[in-house]
Amino acid sequence: MANAQHFDALIIGAGQAGPSLARAFAASARRVALVERSHVGGTCINEGCTPTKTMVASARVAYLARRSADYGVRTGPVSVDLARVRDRKRAIVESFRTGGQRRLESTQGVELIFGEARFVGPRQMAVEPTINGGTPRELSADLVFLNTGGRPARPKLEGLDRVAALDSTSIMELAEVPEHLLVMGGGYIGLEFAQMFRRFGSRVTVVQRGAQLLPLEDEDVATAVTKILEEDGVEVIVRADARCVAPRGGGIRLGIRTPEGDRTIDGSHLLLAAGRSPNTDRLDCAAGGVELGAQGFVKANPRLETTAPGVYALGDVKGGPQFTHISYDDFRIIRTNLIEGGTASIEGRLVPYTVFMDPQLGRIGLTEKEARKQGRNIQVATIPMTYVARALEMDESRGLMKAVVDRESGAVLGAAVLGIEGGELMSVLQLAMMGGVKARSLRDAVFAHPLLAESLNTLFSALDG
Repeated sequence: MANAQHFDALIIGAGQAGPSLARAFAASARRVALVERSHVGGTCINEGCTPTKTMVASARVAYLARRSADYGVRTGPVSVDLARVRDRKRAIVESFRTGGQRRLESTQGVELIFGEARFVGPRQMAVEPTINGGTPRELSADLVFLNTGGRPARPKLEGLDRVAALDSTSIMELAEVPEHLLVMGGGYIGLEFAQMFRRFGSRVTVVQRGAQLLPLEDEDVATAVTKILEEDGVEVIVRADARCVAPRGGGIRLGIRTPEGDRTIDGSHLLLAAGRSPNTDRLDCAAGGVELGAQGFVKANPRLETTAPGVYALGDVKGGPQFTHISYDDFRIIRTNLIEGGTASIEGRLVPYTVFMDPQLGRIGLTEKEARKQGRNIQVATIPMTYVARALEMDESRGLMKAVVDRESGAVLGAAVLGIEGGELMSVLQLAMMGGVKARSLRDAVFAHPLLAESLNTLFSALDG
């Protein structure tokens, strides 16, 4: 590539890690090219966190409006204008996206290139323009960073090519509320959409292959999640293997196999929410010496180095926990090591996350089953949210709180908070874990009454019984 334009750093993908990394390298007087195929912000801003949580907020308003009599407030019939919900979502996404793009374009030392990149040699890439015309380019760099993210997986299912199935992106573009939404997948994405559309007014059926929803969670937590969804009117079918799908009138018929036998379910819409695939299929990683692992994810070590010298992987494209905040922390690791001269890695980092159903499920650290599998000597504290004064006052007392504690040291090893603002309460426990605050200290701490944080007194008092 004798005609290649050379940069100090070449970043592929403008998701959560890419733009921050580009600005950090530019601030250290390095010349950076950032290549993005479609839009700045990646999955989070454009198809993930920002749009879904915007729509979750609309769904919660509909839910509270229908429950207004429980609070002594009289309202009339409640209906949802899904086109208006969609337009509100689009406006917020556009605001976030354009703001991020403007910041990049105004950063001295950063060139933002809209195009499709692929390796043509070690740390060498060809870029085909994707937006506003342009000409193909050849780029090389001392350092290359892959931040290309992922996309909804499309399962191998007989008849799928004959129906108009939705994914987590296309479902947010609907203008009308589905009559009966079939959700394939009982993970975080599937459950958020299941409850959301139930609250919009759809009949909803969730089909989960495994024995429980949210298979990585403890059984008691998953059971409580299922109870909440069923109380909201969502039908949940577990141990159900999807076998085939076919058009049925103006809708869709899904065939499943269960321990009780085969059955069919008729719906108006089908949402595929059974995993995500990495965006590596067009990178031609082999040409760059970058090895791929299971399901096409980039192989990377704890310092985010790939098998190709000078090439790094950040965010969802490398597999592991696929959360926006993990992608951003990957950026911090690269910044620490390559700009600040440190020795950071992903080993031992806490991975918090929140499932934005309502009430939320916040999770941090070890589950009970993980701790027992490791042979830890533990205590487990569990209380229902009906023990939490603030939850009762707000008439949102569904769910539970659970903490796993090392029996000898009193250190908090992990926690799940399924309850109102569960993610915020989980973050309090995360800070305690980061600071080495023991369970006894949380039991005896003075929290302002009647905040939700006060429930930590009650939770850790359960260890005394």
